[in-house]
Amino acid sequence: QVQLVESGGGLVQAGGSLRLSCAASGRTFTSYPVAWFRQAAGKEREFVGAVTWSGTTYYADSVKGRFTASRDNAKSTVYLQMNSLKPEDTAVYYCAASVSYKVSYYSGDYDYWGQGTQVTVSS
Repeated sequence: QVQLVESGGGLVQAGGSLRLSCAASGRTFTSYPVAWFRQAAGKEREFVGAVTWSGTTYYADSVKGRFTASRDNAKSTVYLQMNSLKPEDTAVYYCAASVSYKVSYYSGDYDYWGQGTQVTVSS
């Protein structure tokens, strides 16, 4: 079993930055890829970015160049550094882990989810 807990969300002005954290428990966590998804009000959950156990990263086009995913396996924590935030980045952000050892852009392929953290970007 893996338990994920996100933190770091909040209210920020456009152009600002936030860093989200996803703290995990579970012995095999370090082997799993971890993705970040977000869900805005009235919209479907969408892929934001992901990081493999070795640090390889993947990003949605909408956040490429602004967001950076990373992980510290010694701390069992994954991060999402978000810079140059825009109002359209406003959403609940979730981290998710996959036991398939593969990165997927589809939320249904992930087995463990955190509770989510709200990010609000004001214009």
